[in-house]
Amino acid sequence: MNHCFHRRHLLQAGAALAAGTAWPAWAQPQTLRFAAVFSDKDIRAEMMRRFAEDVKSDHRVETHLNSTLFRQGTELVALQRDNLEMGNIAPQDITRQVPAWSLLTSAYLFRDAAHLNAFFDSELGAQMKKMAEDQLRIKILGPTFFGTRHVGLKPKKKIQTPQDMAGIKLRMPPGDAWQMLGRSLGANPTPMAYAETYTGLQTGAVDGQDNPLPNIQNMKFNEVMSQIVLTSHLVSFDVLSVSQKVWNAMNADKQRAFQAAATKAIAYSTAEHVKREQQLAEEFRRGGLDVYTPDIAAFREHAQKVYKESADAKNWPAGMLEKINALKS
Repeated sequence: MNHCFHRRHLLQAGAALAAGTAWPAWAQPQTLRFAAVFSDKDIRAEMMRRFAEDVKSDHRVETHLNSTLFRQGTELVALQRDNLEMGNIAPQDITRQVPAWSLLTSAYLFRDAAHLNAFFDSELGAQMKKMAEDQLRIKILGPTFFGTRHVGLKPKKKIQTPQDMAGIKLRMPPGDAWQMLGRSLGANPTPMAYAETYTGLQTGAVDGQDNPLPNIQNMKFNEVMSQIVLTSHLVSFDVLSVSQKVWNAMNADKQRAFQAAATKAIAYSTAEHVKREQQLAEEFRRGGLDVYTPDIAAFREHAQKVYKESADAKNWPAGMLEKINALKS
């Protein structure tokens, strides 16, 4: 009796195991690891939570924030090598492999989030996306606007023109495109990881940093600065991307649903950033920081001159700069 029971039990267990093994792989939600530099306090972390919720029937999105899975700037290569499924990729990192994209990282190119989105929704945007996708083997889901970059400084020196930035050690993310941006502001750019910037400001290793206001709040940089100069030199965005291996494994319906979820999450994030930026300038003033607007025309003229005279400009698609300037948002 015991022997029969034991044998029957083993047979049932074996059958259950076989059934489990035979369960079709497509019915299991695929795990997609997402890596980004931003923190869990960032609006974009909520963007990814919303996206994950919308695609959960087909995919389990696993988020790795604060550069915990891949160092800042290495996410794109990880995607290309199939070591990562999704990332929020800086256009500056794309520029390293697709030099024409340096146009999209140049100072004072986009006027605001609406202009940025109008570009990505246009034929011009489709052309630049296709160029990156073909060369990098990634699928770009859309631009994740995260605010307009301004200069924040620890020293109290008043800044009106790029000439006033001479000798200022300005923390910039690592990479040539970022260093170029720092030089276009008249500063002495200093490469430093995002996570090290608070300590860099605190110790005086750098005099300042450039970031959108929501990032300044998330990282508490306002605690170690005396002023924010509203230079508005770069409408900041990354591109939410998925590896082509993952994208190509989906049928057309799944791709449409995946893209729709990304578009919806990105629209939420963009609206929240625009709203937050408007509130923060006043909050920082109330917190004791000097927040003011310098001579923007002088900064724009200086920055655009630096870019046009650079080797990068030779890689820009002919006429693209003028067409972007002419785009209605």
